[in-house]
Amino acid sequence: MFDFANPYLLYLLWLVPVFAVVYWLARRSRAKRLRKFGRPEVIASLMPDASRYKPAIKITLRLIALAALVIVLARPRAGEKEHDETVAGIEVMIAFDISNSMLASSTDDPNGTSRLDRARLLLEKLLGRLHNNKVGLVIFAGSAKVQFPMTTDFYTAKMYLSELNPSMMAYQGTSVAEAISMAMNGFSPDENVHKAIILITDSEDHEGDAVEAAKAAAKAGIQVDVVGLGSAKGAPIPMPGRNGEYFTDNEGKMVLTTLNEQLATEIADAGDGIFVNGASSDALDKLADRLETLQKSEFKHVTYSAGAEQFPLFAWIALVFLVIDLFVLDRKNNILRKINFFSKK
Repeated sequence: MFDFANPYLLYLLWLVPVFAVVYWLARRSRAKRLRKFGRPEVIASLMPDASRYKPAIKITLRLIALAALVIVLARPRAGEKEHDETVAGIEVMIAFDISNSMLASSTDDPNGTSRLDRARLLLEKLLGRLHNNKVGLVIFAGSAKVQFPMTTDFYTAKMYLSELNPSMMAYQGTSVAEAISMAMNGFSPDENVHKAIILITDSEDHEGDAVEAAKAAAKAGIQVDVVGLGSAKGAPIPMPGRNGEYFTDNEGKMVLTTLNEQLATEIADAGDGIFVNGASSDALDKLADRLETLQKSEFKHVTYSAGAEQFPLFAWIALVFLVIDLFVLDRKNNILRKINFFSKK
């Protein structure tokens, strides 16, 4: 199995043919300009040190190095499919809040670890303890969408987690109810498999009906557990891409976002689940223990070995070609030009 951690960066490979075409057009234009001064063979005799082929060799070396560097940025990884096996487990849908407020600090310190980073770390650790279960991911802000469907491929699931950010959602806000409803639709129709939704959010529900959605899930036999992130004191929301700037309201006052622990608890109670504060040291244990109480069912489980990073190979390729480029001069080498490899002396 071969894939990339940042596959979208591979679009940069289009720069290689673009630069190649630009180089070809520039060389063609230069040749046309030189013809105005005389015949090419006459002009060539006036520039004995000029090499006809070395510029093309140099641009080829640079384009290969560029392609290798793009692949390095995309982070190629290789892993092998191991085997299929029948295991006993449950189905877990994760509803992950990626609204702008998740960029705020998860603690009372405005410069502390963001809620988004803390949630990712907690979830990565939780996935490490859900080996024999199926997992799916719904992301939400002002709307919700399935990021990846129910799967036993935790290797791929962890890859998706590293890419989560608010820019993935077109509409901002926090629609918890829609996230829960979409997560409910992500489970298999098998009634014998026990199911749970893990809602990871700061509980700033701007759309309402979250408690009713959790009740509907519980009625369908789906447990809803809530992981709350943030603090009661609140924290400003950083503006993406603007270092040191924060979101403000219509009056120019800095917006503070707080953890709505009361609503989070109400959602968990309505969903026959538990509320866990994501900042607590035992949050992971509480959540894992709660999931362990659900009865396991048998299903096929596909396991993959962890992907080994392959980018060092391409980094070395780029370095080698750039070093070669340094030693390839645009003009003919004066030392080699004096050597006659074919005469007998």
